Amino acid sequence: MISQSRPVPSNLIAGLGMGMLLFYVNYFLVVPELLLKRNIQIYLAVSVCLIISAALLVNFFFVPEIPADFPERMRSRIARRHDDLWNPRIFMSISFIGIPYIISAMLCMYTEWKKNEDLRKVVEKQKIQSELQFLKTQLNPHFLFNSLNAIYALSVKQSPNTSLAIVDLAELMRYMLYEADKDLVPLSKELEYIKSYVQLQRLRLSDSENVTLQISGEEKNKVIPPLLFISFIENAFKYGTDYEGKTNVRINLLIQDKSIQLRVTNKIGVFKEPTKSSGVGLQNIKNRLKLLYPLAHELIVNNDGSTYSVSLTLRQ
Repeated sequence: MISQSRPVPSNLIAGLGMGMLLFYVNYFLVVPELLLKRNIQIYLAVSVCLIISAALLVNFFFVPEIPADFPERMRSRIARRHDDLWNPRIFMSISFIGIPYIISAMLCMYTEWKKNEDLRKVVEKQKIQSELQFLKTQLNPHFLFNSLNAIYALSVKQSPNTSLAIVDLAELMRYMLYEADKDLVPLSKELEYIKSYVQLQRLRLSDSENVTLQISGEEKNKVIPPLLFISFIENAFKYGTDYEGKTNVRINLLIQDKSIQLRVTNKIGVFKEPTKSSGVGLQNIKNRLKLLYPLAHELIVNNDGSTYSVSLTLRQ
C-alpha cells in the first residue's frame, strides 16, 4: 500500500516567506540606512530584533498540523514543545531566517563597494585626463617659445634659411594644432614631427655637423601619445652647444615589436646655466610618463659633467 504524501507544513512556507521578506527589507532599508552609515551597533540590535520577532511570529501563528496517524505520545510531546517559548523550532527558524538575512547584508555591501569602486575609477580616469590636458597646454607654448627663439637667431644673422625655418615651424604648428590634442597619434606622424624639429635646429646652428638623427625599425601600425619625445630632444639642443658654437647632439630611436627606445646624448655647453623655468618641458614629460605608462616605462638620465644623456624605453 502506498502512503499518501503529507502536505508541506504551514510554518515552513511561512518561514520561507518571512525569510524572503526580511531579505529585501534588510537589502533595501536596514543596511543602507544603518550599516552603510556606520551605525553598526544600532544595525545589530535592529537585526536581532527583526530575526527573533520573525521567528516567534512564524512559530506561534503558523502551527504545523500534526498528522492524525502520529502516536498520541508523540503528539503530546510536540504540543508541549510548541507551548515552550524557546522550543527547538524557534532556534531552527532563527537560523532559517537569519542566513538569508546575513546574505542580503553581504550582497548589499558588495554592491555598494562595487558601485563606489566603479565611481572611483571614473573619477580617477577623469583626473588623469585633466592632468594630461593641463600638461599639454603647458608644453605647447613652451615649445613655441623655443622655436621662435631659433627663428629669431636666424633672422638676426640674416640667414637665407630663415624662410625654410618658418616653413618648418608651420609644419610643426600644424601638427600641434591638429594632432597634439589627441590621446594617441600614429608613430609615423610623431617621427615626422621630430624630423622637422631637428631640421629647424640644424638651420639655425652655425655648426650642425655633429647633429645626428637615426631611426631604426618599422613604425607602421604603431601609435604613441603625442609630443612625448620632443622635450628630451629640445633640451639636448638647448644645452648642447659649446663656447665655439659647435653642437653635438645624437638622437637614436629604435622601434621594436613590443617597445620603443629613445636615446638622446649631448655635450654640455658650459656657457649656459639652467634657469628655474628651463626644466618645465622635461618635468611635464616625466609627469606624463607616470600617468600614461605607470608600469611600462623606464627613464634613465645620466650627467657626468661633460655629457648629458637620456634613455627612455616604452613597453607597448
